[in-house]
Amino acid sequence: MSTMPADDAGQPLAGIRVVELGHYIAGPGATMALAELGADVVKIEPITGDAARHIGRYGDAIVAGYNRGKRSVALDLQDARGTAVIERLLASADVFVQNLRPGVAERLGVDAQRLCPRFPRLVHLSVSGFGSQGPSRRRAGLDIAAQAESGLMSITGEPDGLPQRVGAPVIDAATAHVAAQAVLAALFRRERCGAGTAIDVSLLHVAMHLQQASWVDYLASGVEPKRLGNGQPTNAPAAEVVATSDGHIVLSAYTDAHWARLCRLFGRDSLIADPRFSDNARRVANRPALHAVLAECLSGLTSEAAVAMLSAEGLVAGAVRGYRQVEASADVRENGVIVESGASPSDAVRVLGRPFRMRCAPPPALAAAPAIGQHTIEVLREAGCTAAELDALLASGVARAARD
Repeated sequence: MSTMPADDAGQPLAGIRVVELGHYIAGPGATMALAELGADVVKIEPITGDAARHIGRYGDAIVAGYNRGKRSVALDLQDARGTAVIERLLASADVFVQNLRPGVAERLGVDAQRLCPRFPRLVHLSVSGFGSQGPSRRRAGLDIAAQAESGLMSITGEPDGLPQRVGAPVIDAATAHVAAQAVLAALFRRERCGAGTAIDVSLLHVAMHLQQASWVDYLASGVEPKRLGNGQPTNAPAAEVVATSDGHIVLSAYTDAHWARLCRLFGRDSLIADPRFSDNARRVANRPALHAVLAECLSGLTSEAAVAMLSAEGLVAGAVRGYRQVEASADVRENGVIVESGASPSDAVRVLGRPFRMRCAPPPALAAAPAIGQHTIEVLREAGCTAAELDALLASGVARAARD
């Protein structure tokens, strides 16, 4: 196992080797978060590549967005010689991450029960849909199933409409970050006690965890939350969407002090003591009338002007923006949210960069996502494969190199 210190650029995980056997977002997203901290990530793909490579333009975006900075090794995982190569790579690895369909890791012999005794310093991370213990442990799970079975869809959408999924795969993405956090904790523990560990992360658990406040309220009260559309069930105005002259803004001012400040800002001081709005409970009970008042106050302003006015008073507000508007935002531009990855300007791909800053460790310049098997020869040579062994693996189709 590597014990190399961080390099001169201060990358926290420099010298850490990660082997990934993952598809789509949750597993690959976790390992890319580690790559953004300086880890060397080897992505093992089937001969045909990550499953996301075969679902069209959106799949191409998944590959580009969650596989930057990795090295790809393509192996026939149905052949014992291919799984033998995985074990060869794990001999020098610090972390192994897999989010294969339930049962596949066991069939390939890369489950924690088999690997952890053989590699006692290895951090072994498994990502599943529904956890490793319950009756659904063998079910395939993707973001949408976790949204449905965690209660999230039941509280998303209009009261008289169908349950709605969140418009992006937020559970997959959040699971990637939770998984990376767990790996970092396990690596820190290993520095203290010298031993690796096995980690299980499930989409279902993460999806429920994202609703912590709603779940704690339900567990205490026994009252199930219902779909409300926009707004927060027990506070008002909270997360209210209000029309402006050119779009919409979202607004929260549910403490009595903030409500009073909002009323004074628009010269509606009489509303502070109005019996319909004089405290939070009354504002919640009279939300339709409250919406009418907010619309009167804001309909003559542009979204940007309304947000500027409200923000100047310390009130929480945001313009509802489409992707093109977000891309043009000065906040996005000046904070370097969108970056380019690629070996040269000609093959650069625009993606979203690391979602935090470390003064001691600027983000590394990650290469674009690799082609299938782009680094097979390079990585297997590092693992000690001789030229004859490489030729045999490639000739038999057990391994694939990008030149094929």
